[in-house]
Amino acid sequence: MERASFRDINCSIAQCLEVVGEWWTLLIVRDCFLGVSRFDDFQARLGISRNILNNRLTRLVDEGVLKRVAYQDRPERFEYRLTPKGRDLWHVITAMCQWGDRWAAPEGPPLRLRHIGCGRLIRAETVCSHCGEPIDARSVTAEPGPGAHEGDYDRTLLATHR
Repeated sequence: MERASFRDINCSIAQCLEVVGEWWTLLIVRDCFLGVSRFDDFQARLGISRNILNNRLTRLVDEGVLKRVAYQDRPERFEYRLTPKGRDLWHVITAMCQWGDRWAAPEGPPLRLRHIGCGRLIRAETVCSHCGEPIDARSVTAEPGPGAHEGDYDRTLLATHR
């Protein structure tokens, strides 16, 4: 049975997927980060049908990930720009890109990221916000947070990632 919504699941990942988990949505967000902002440009780059693109853009605007900004009056046309909520997806997009580069790009990465500040190619890394050490699944443990409901994560605390 296919799930229609994650709305009732008390999980931040499920809630993120509720907003950006549909096919095409993260590719639209990726293109926003690459400077694409107009409907016809999204459509041409992605090869997505116009009705699906319209639905995805409308949803992203409704969810506050993108904002519509008029750039022409007659006919009325809009650009789609990332909001602060949308820009916070940069880490998600970058993590997915790096995973794809490692596991799904046999000819090498199709895109590289260069740090504007120093001019060097970068690899985004996750580090501890307190000590600065790199972290991965083996160096952290999960525990219920203030928004957890009783029993939500009982089994999670027993899991290991070794």
